[in-house]
Amino acid sequence: MAAGIKNVVDWWLLVAILPMLGAGLTIVGLGRQIIWLIVGLIIFFLFAHIDWRFLKTSGLLLFLFVVSLLSLVFLLFLGQIIRGSASWFRFAFFSIEPAEPIKLFLILILAKYFSRRHIEIAHIKHIFISGIYAALPAALVFLQPDFGSAMVFVFIWLGMVMISGISKKHLLLVFLLFCLLFSVSWFLVLKPYQKARVASFLNPLADPQGSGYNALQSMVAIGSGQVWGKGFGYGTQSRLEFLPEYKTDFVFAAFAEEWGFAGVFIIFCCFAILIWRILRNAYFGQTNFERLFGVGLSIFLMTHFCLHAGMNLGLLPITGLSMPFMSYGGSHLITVFAGLGILMGMRKYSRVARQADKTIDMF
Repeated sequence: MAAGIKNVVDWWLLVAILPMLGAGLTIVGLGRQIIWLIVGLIIFFLFAHIDWRFLKTSGLLLFLFVVSLLSLVFLLFLGQIIRGSASWFRFAFFSIEPAEPIKLFLILILAKYFSRRHIEIAHIKHIFISGIYAALPAALVFLQPDFGSAMVFVFIWLGMVMISGISKKHLLLVFLLFCLLFSVSWFLVLKPYQKARVASFLNPLADPQGSGYNALQSMVAIGSGQVWGKGFGYGTQSRLEFLPEYKTDFVFAAFAEEWGFAGVFIIFCCFAILIWRILRNAYFGQTNFERLFGVGLSIFLMTHFCLHAGMNLGLLPITGLSMPFMSYGGSHLITVFAGLGILMGMRKYSRVARQADKTIDMF
């Protein structure tokens, strides 16, 4: 019985997640967040018992992807505007951010596409075809506007195409293409407030009461935490709301203020263990589909983690991305648990993974 449970769930993965969940709850509180957490855990354990290998031959993925793209189109006209972006569908008691599950669908579609073409993937046409899958949702969320999620779609595609075997020549071509797109976007697409965010990132002191306010308050909060932090509930920058959106976009800064460098170090260690366990499970996958999905899932989480932390530390422009397991809200949290549940389902039904647990188990 114990062996069967062990083969279903990687318990070290859950052990790494729990401190991050607890850290987030100390900042955002319980309330509705505990409901999303329970829903996410239920989905995680349910998905861990499904044999997801059928997705390699099923058209369900493409159907879900197209439906999700249509939801992003409708969102531009019907979405509720929150913090300047039309990114949510508002219902009676909750809101849904469609961009989050589409990130998971994109990972699955790219894993399926690249696993079928692992020999010929270096051909330039496959790079552009796979790029279209990422460009469509990226463009639609960019129009909301949600620059952060658009970057996540791009990084997921870029990371997976590099892992799949892109040549150096084509990698250079992709880099030049991105430079061209950024130049065009800067002059023709980006709105004034988005340009102001980039300018404030380069010099936040130029407008400390305007576009640079959030970045400065975030850095003040992190710096004031010092080594051991101010203590639970004693974060003045966050609790007195000098730091805006401290439960979502700046939860990392709010946590650092109350728990200091010591708390941040623990979070970084837990996240590193999480990524290691994801990649380890992906490595022992039965086919390239499972392996690429695990890689894509780790890229998804690392992009959110690094962009959020970098934004809070003043190392990157403010984009408004969730911190995995810590930020308030259900769409991202449930999507992450769904992705991890799918990975566990692949683990359960992979003969290679079961054999690996017996012969190459570090614990």
